[in-house]
Amino acid sequence: MAANSFAASSTVVGLGTSHLHRSLSKSTNLTSGFLKSTVAARNPLRLACASSGGKFTCFERNWLRTDLNVIGFGLIGWLAPSSVPAINGNSLSGLFFSSIGEELSHFPTPPALTSQFWLWLVLWHLGLFLCLTFGQIGFKGRTEEYF
Repeated sequence: MAANSFAASSTVVGLGTSHLHRSLSKSTNLTSGFLKSTVAARNPLRLACASSGGKFTCFERNWLRTDLNVIGFGLIGWLAPSSVPAINGNSLSGLFFSSIGEELSHFPTPPALTSQFWLWLVLWHLGLFLCLTFGQIGFKGRTEEYF
């Protein structure tokens, strides 16, 4: 009984109102694939090219947004922890730079594949690039107020 009185007294907005009834009574325009549309389709790429002098770019010109502060602080931020003597009393930077000296001592011949130089090279540069990447994210995120 309560459900019947609720259903009878409540109306859903848009259904059963005169506004919906009026919109159905309007004449509808039928379209056909055989007739040419009167409205020209708008291509957003063509509109962007027209407003920018014929050039269309998806990204900003300065998408990298390089900043010398990030490079300087990132390099210092990596040299400090990589200079801590944590590998058998030696630092990663010390091992990498000394292996460069050892490999330059027999310069015309390249380093052997079994040389420790490759390990120190990959580890040192991996740490540097991670530090620079996170520095760029943090510095630019702060200056552009992402966080």
